[in-house]
Amino acid sequence: MNSSENLPTIFPKGVKASSDYFTGLVWLNVLVPKDETEHYSVADVVFEPGSRTNWHTHPAGQILLVTDGDGYYQERNTPPRKLSKGDVVVIPSHVEHWHGARRDSWFSHLALSNITGKGAVEWLMPVADDDYNRCH
Repeated sequence: MNSSENLPTIFPKGVKASSDYFTGLVWLNVLVPKDETEHYSVADVVFEPGSRTNWHTHPAGQILLVTDGDGYYQERNTPPRKLSKGDVVVIPSHVEHWHGARRDSWFSHLALSNITGKGAVEWLMPVADDDYNRCH
């Protein structure tokens, strides 16, 4: 797909995510800011081709449910995992990782994030272009 207007999405695309935490254009639609117990949130995340998160961790883990497109998930010091529609990624607490779109594909997922007193995420450094390019 060459245009975000052509990306089939389940939910409205949301707002552009901060370039402080993402490389490339990413849209975030927070569907559930916090559940009634204040223990988790749910967001729909849409990545344009080649875009990705920074390295980051979650104090209480996260689950990604891939809803469309093709992307990657990588934990620090492990090979990247290719992701496609229907894949599920269970991310343990405190595991440093990133996720995002392949160079030639849009990518979207639902992010179910657990919330602790430390919040839902700790953002780290951007993924270097050289590291991202080795995924292909």
